[in-house]
Amino acid sequence: MNNLRFLQRTLGSSRKFLCKRNHSSGAYEGDGKTTVTILNQQMDAGLMINSFSQIGFRLNNGLTVVGPMAIFPRTVVSWNVDGLQDVNEDSLSLFFTLDPKVDILVLGLGDEKVSPAIYTNILQQVRKFKMNVEILPTEQACATFNFLNGEGRCVAGALIPPANIRPTENDMLQSKLRYQNLYLEED
Repeated sequence: MNNLRFLQRTLGSSRKFLCKRNHSSGAYEGDGKTTVTILNQQMDAGLMINSFSQIGFRLNNGLTVVGPMAIFPRTVVSWNVDGLQDVNEDSLSLFFTLDPKVDILVLGLGDEKVSPAIYTNILQQVRKFKMNVEILPTEQACATFNFLNGEGRCVAGALIPPANIRPTENDMLQSKLRYQNLYLEED
């Protein structure tokens, strides 16, 4: 027992010695300082997509867009397509006529698998107007749009809400917690 107390005293004092760090009064302020910024909470970063559902999209300014949308750094409009089959040169013409020209068009085509023929057709239509395009499922397209917009790029998004959404483990946990709180009795 005495050996244990001796060890605790010895380790306790050495721990203070070994773990003591020289801290300045403030954090590092030089070049290369790492910072974290949540883009969707900065209104000066422009419009960003906070979430999506089978019905539409929720933006960082609190606006909910029902159905497909065309989104730009500072503007959002309804995009008049019913689904992947309606994406053609006419439905994309809005993006070709803009001035200044869009650097990249992010197409979110729901959760449907895009056949190589449709993919090639859309790619040819967009490239005819010398525009860069990224064709993705809506979930990845939302993240890509937010990232490029946060970088200050001249980006546009043409997004179709997915028909099906797979819940993640976090979604399931949040749902359980919400339901649990509904049934708790207040004392």
